[in-house]
Order: sequence, then structure tokens, then C-alpha cells
Amino acid sequence: MPANIVKDEVVLKVDHLKTYFDATKGLFAKKQTVKAVDDVSFEIYKGETFGLVGESGCGKSTLGRTIVKIYEPTAGSIEINGRDIAGIKGDELKSFRKDIQYIFQDPYASLDPRMTVGEIIKEPMKIHGIYKTEEEMDARVSQLLRTVGLKPDHIRRYPHEFSGGQRQRISIARTLALDPKFIICDEPISALDVSIQAQIINLLEQIQRELDISYLFIAHDLSMVKHISHRIAVMYLGQIVELGESHEVYTNPMHPYSQALLSAVPVPDPVKGKEKERIMLQGELPSPIDPPSGCPFRTRCPYAMERCAGERPQMKMYGSRQVACFKVEEENS
Repeated sequence: MPANIVKDEVVLKVDHLKTYFDATKGLFAKKQTVKAVDDVSFEIYKGETFGLVGESGCGKSTLGRTIVKIYEPTAGSIEINGRDIAGIKGDELKSFRKDIQYIFQDPYASLDPRMTVGEIIKEPMKIHGIYKTEEEMDARVSQLLRTVGLKPDHIRRYPHEFSGGQRQRISIARTLALDPKFIICDEPISALDVSIQAQIINLLEQIQRELDISYLFIAHDLSMVKHISHRIAVMYLGQIVELGESHEVYTNPMHPYSQALLSAVPVPDPVKGKEKERIMLQGELPSPIDPPSGCPFRTRCPYAMERCAGERPQMKMYGSRQVACFKVEEENS
């Protein structure tokens, strides 16, 4: 594990977390429940980047938004620095949000177009009463703008005057305004040009080295997740099916779903790209309203057996890896 990670210091601990939504249509209709996050557990250490990958609709963003209490959890616990915040509200919730922040996917949609850059970054400072005077806040804003690679005189401009990459830098500056210990990055580069993506990733890594911040990095781009993450969790239909060190998961995926995901990653070498075998999953992603019994992946898994239909596989350790799969269990028994 890299030297900057403090494994003895757990910043975030999620334990058996569930987030369900009522999808019933009509007063007399049959009750329907969307199981967006269904019994998820993991830990993130100080200074670590924890990558979360999976198909669209698997529950990645819902998990992130539940952790910061945008959505209320249905069950389970969310511990920040040892404190369970799953049920807190009011002033307690306000205090907790100083330590945990969120970078959204679309930087333009997350910035108020009627406010200047200075007003946007100062807003969380005013809400939490960190600085007493405007001069102190202006000095802090100028410092944050320099940290993210922007100029202090940008403080008087509006979001529409900036490019997509610059807007995301403004979002990051606002996120850092309260000196958080933990940041959730919800696909922060997917709306940006490829040339800008690397700049934002390098910026996030630089900030992490300087401030010892921990990240939950949610993304579709598996190669980018491998680059920035220390560990990776693979999510399918609201559940984590594999979790391990970034390099190990990327080079030797154990769960059939992880194998299929990674087989789709493009190879820059055209010769090796032709030789690479693509695993094509049959069928479509099941609905979280009516998920399959037993293993949620069994309806698309080429190795599904009778046991998969009647029993849900639990996460088990295989070396340094955690996998929820009966096939892997049999191969390692």
C-alpha cells in the first residue's frame, strides 16, 4: 500500500448500507421499491483514493449521494472518523458537512450562474462562519484559485465566462473551502474533453498529496480509475461484487462481471487490441425494482449454476481480494 495512506486511520466506514426508493405508481397500485443500494460495506483510509466502477444504473452515484446525506439511507451505518452520521439531522448534519464534500459530474449545472466565482467559493465559508471579515474570505478565495490553477483576478467573473475544465477547477476550489477530510468525486471528468481530463486528475492527485485528503472516485472509465485509485470496488445492481487493490483487480479480475467490464477497456496497441478477447454479456441489466433472486448477476453470467438462483453470494476474502461469487468460491475451496 502506498506510503501516504494511513491504513490504521479509517476516514469512512460504510456498513450494510441500503438506499431504497418508493416507485409505486397510483394510490391502489402494487407497492414497488427500487433497491438502488442494497447491502454495501467498505472502508476508506486516510490519504486513499477508492475507485467505484460499474454500468450506468448500478447505484454508484446513489451510493455517493447517500454518504453525504443528499439521500437518506434506508438501513445501515455511515461512519465518518468513527462517528455514525446515518441518522443525524439539523445542526449536527451541518457540522458534519464541513469534513465531507462532493464534486459533481457537470460543473456548469453545479455552479450558480448568477453568482461570481468569488461568491460561489465564499458561500460555504459564510454558511459555516469560518472567517469574520470579507478581507479574510477574499484572501482565502485567492489562495484556493491559485491552488487549482486559476488566477486570483477570476474572482469577479461568472461561470459562463469559463471553459468546462476551468469550471470544474472552480468546483474543486469550492469543495476545498472548508478544508474537508474526505471528497466524493462523482464522475468529475466525464463531461470534459480528453485533453482536460488528465489535467483535472493530476490536480486531484496533487491536492491529495499536499492535504492528505481521501477520495471516493466514481467513474465509468476503468483505465482512469486504475490510474488514480489505490483500491477498486466493482458494483452491480446496487451491490459490490469485487473489491481489491487497483492493480490486482485490473490485471486479474476474479468475478465474471469484473472480467466482462475489463475486457471492454480499449488497448492502445492495435495488434494486441485485435488479439484481446471481448466478453459479451447476454441480456440487459435487470431492473432494481425486480432484481433476480439469489445472485443479481446470474441472469447474465455464463457460469451461473443452480445454487446462484436460490442463494445470494456473500463477500469473501481470497488473499487480499474480496469477491461475492460461488464460482470463485468453488475454485478456491
